[in-house]
Amino acid sequence: MLFDRLISRWALGWLLAALGVPLLLVAALLVGRALTGSPAPAPAAAGATPVVTTPASPTTSPTPEESVPPAAPAPDNLPVVTYAPAPRGFPADPGTGDIRPLTEGATPSRNVAAYDAPGGRPLAFLAPTISGVKLTMPIVDRRVGWTAVLLPSANRRIAWLPVGGWTTVALRDQIVVERRPHRLTWYRDGQAMRSWEVSLGAPGQSTPLGRTFILGRTPPPQSVYGGVDIFALGAIPDDPDAVPTGLRGAHIGLHSWHTDATLGKNVTNGCIRLTRSGQRQLLAEVPPGTSVVVVDQLTTPPATA
Repeated sequence: MLFDRLISRWALGWLLAALGVPLLLVAALLVGRALTGSPAPAPAAAGATPVVTTPASPTTSPTPEESVPPAAPAPDNLPVVTYAPAPRGFPADPGTGDIRPLTEGATPSRNVAAYDAPGGRPLAFLAPTISGVKLTMPIVDRRVGWTAVLLPSANRRIAWLPVGGWTTVALRDQIVVERRPHRLTWYRDGQAMRSWEVSLGAPGQSTPLGRTFILGRTPPPQSVYGGVDIFALGAIPDDPDAVPTGLRGAHIGLHSWHTDATLGKNVTNGCIRLTRSGQRQLLAEVPPGTSVVVVDQLTTPPATA
């Protein structure tokens, strides 16, 4: 049975932990632990302008950008993006190293077809929730009639959404992780709020570079996580075969640990590990949908990039 296999994988993961393998990927969902929502994000700043898509005037000659074809009908049998790795074929994120804040997110209100380009091929559906958590994806680009979002359950990939079936939400926060100085900085409205020293991925299991986002949160499955909830990110290991067998199919996580002795070192299975007090603050302040960007080292703060 599938459930039995998942339990076996989970048990094996914790056996490896007992042997000294740090369980740092978010594997709770593999045994039916649903992600849970965090406190509602702060409302958008007063005076924020809603996003409105305005069709080109019929009396105006269309520009090449306005001539993008409409969305082709999506077959009913397309796969739905879940916690498992997303289907292949989606384009690379052209701004994967861009540290400018992403200030809006897209939240599906029904199954929305995700395309590989404006007017391109539909490859999958994005559902309103993943593992019981409301899905909010940062918006990274726009074309007339089309919006690009960071794709969940994938690394450095985007999906294009046609108009309809989703709404926008304001995103005030951003998390920037620098691999060389082992530093995580939380920004709000472009201003640095707090920084923490972090542990990152060990050689061969490096924390993936690029833009991703907070997918949701889950209770800690064991005491090694320090008794503090875990943020599951949209990213997955760059090399899924490099992680312990019991963690195959898990996402990269942002979480605390039972000890701070390894902060500043490359010791995890790709996850981002910070202090328990720091994790508690992020859990209280930062909502799902918040963008996370991993770079080697900043040369310019995001607010002025």
